[in-house]
Order: sequence, then structure tokens, then C-alpha cells
Amino acid sequence: MPVSAEQWWARRQWVTGRYVPHPIGEFRDAWAAFPRLVDQFHPDRNHELMLSQIPPAADVWLLWVCGIGHDFVATPAEQRARPARSRRSWCPVCATPSALPPAPKWPPGIPRPAPHLDLHNSGVGEAGGLVAAPEVQGPRPSRRRVAHVPAARTPELWRSAGEVAPGEAFVSGAASRASSAAQERLRTLVAERLDVDLSPNAVRVRTPFFGKLEVWPDLVLPELAIAVEFDTIGRAADEHVGERERVDRRKDRLLAEVGWVVIRMRCRPLRALGPYDLVVPGVSARAADELLDRMAEARGELMVAAYRPTPAG
Repeated sequence: MPVSAEQWWARRQWVTGRYVPHPIGEFRDAWAAFPRLVDQFHPDRNHELMLSQIPPAADVWLLWVCGIGHDFVATPAEQRARPARSRRSWCPVCATPSALPPAPKWPPGIPRPAPHLDLHNSGVGEAGGLVAAPEVQGPRPSRRRVAHVPAARTPELWRSAGEVAPGEAFVSGAASRASSAAQERLRTLVAERLDVDLSPNAVRVRTPFFGKLEVWPDLVLPELAIAVEFDTIGRAADEHVGERERVDRRKDRLLAEVGWVVIRMRCRPLRALGPYDLVVPGVSARAADELLDRMAEARGELMVAAYRPTPAG
């Protein structure tokens, strides 16, 4: 019998004896053939689980959101079993016929009212009265108004309006200027390995994050659209865990919505959150080299190589 995502995850923890029974990405290949279902799945509505952590045959109720915004509940098996055409955009709300009653028919034997005068095509008679327009053979032209669909705003339009376009990096005065010695060391190591502009400290997003349409990663690489975060558990062992981990996940999703890749360097005992995250003992030259390898995985080796400094010679 299907259970909620929270109950299912707790059961998997008890059965496997592991805090993370299924790491992120374990079932990515199984879901790769269903891109629309991946779009309909929202971790923040499913106990902060990623779809790649859930087996396709799991007996669990999951909350899905169709492209229009309707919420509905279904198991992975039910979603994957949809017919090919409806599986890509299926939604019980969209698929349900309208509940409105059919339009009533005009009662027989009762004359219909006279058609209204066409004031746009009518003239004025000799006595000053309205003269109905002559009957026109064939179908009357439709006067239905067509809704105006505004064009998408390009980055140039955002700049002309004095605003930063979603997905663009910039220097924000709202970002915290405090940084740890480890973060500064990481910045130096990255600057030695990549010829990129590290001055931006914020990225514009579409959804407010703590009341602002911007987020502040530890390192912002605009040329590669990569944000780097350095996470430690903190002196009190309460950083980037529990509720703060959920904030980290939400921040990563907001960046992904505008085309950015987040790479987190997480110090043990923290675990990886995303597919490109690193679990390291601390900031070092070796960790920086591994970071560049993850950048190459995310953006391509040729793209990253284009920003490597040219050896003097």
C-alpha cells in the first residue's frame, strides 16, 4: 500500500540502516526517458527528496505539479504507466471534462428576438433614425478579441530599464562582505587556475529568496555560469544541516532555474547535495583541482580550458 514520501523514506532508512538509503543520482538513468515527469516533480513538496533518489517502482505517494500549476498525487508507477501521449503532459485536473452544464437549447415554438442592429456598419436615415446594415451573405467576420501576449524580455530590455536580468551576475550591496579564511583561500586558488572575473557576488533569480530576487554564492563565475559554495558544519555543528540544508537546496534550485550550476565543496561529515558536489577535508590545492574537474563535467572540458591562464613562454 502506498505511503507518504516521509514515511517511505523513514522506512528505507530503517531497512537499509543508512541515513541516506538512496544517494542523489542513483536512479537518474531510469528517469531520463521521462523528462516531463522530471519537470513535474518538486523536491520542496516531497520531503526534500530528489526524483533521482526514488526507484521507479517505489510504492510511495508523490506530489506532482503540471505545467499549468495543478497539484496532483500519484505513485511513480502510475506516472510511468501513462500512455505515451498523455504521459508527457498528463494531469487529472486538465484531463477532467468541464463540469459546466451544456448550453440550454431555445424552446421550440417561441420566436427568437430580432437580431441587434450593427451600429458599426449602420447609417443614418433621412429622418435621422438608424438604418440597419444590409444582410451580408456568408459567415460574419469574427469580432473576438485576441489576447495580446507580451514578448519575453531580453537581457537588453532589462538593462535599458535599469534592472538586472534573471541569470545575470552582478555586484550587490546587500551581500555579506564577511568571509572566512578558507573562503578567501579558495578564491585565491580558483583565481590561480582560471582567468575569470570573481568580482560579482550575486546572481539575479526569478523567485524571491528571503525577500530579494538575488542569491549570494561564495564564489560567482559569470563566464561559466557556475556558483561555488564552501560548506562546513561550523563550530556548533549546526551549519548546513537540518533546516539550513533545506535552505541550501532551495538556493540551488533557484540558481538552476536561471541556468546556473552549483558546485558545493562540503567538508566532512557533510554529505553531497547535488551531482557535482565535492566532499573534502578542507581547502587545498588538490581540492581546487578537483573543483575544476567538476566544472569540466558540468560545462565541458573545452569551455573550462578556454579560461585557463596561458603559460608564459
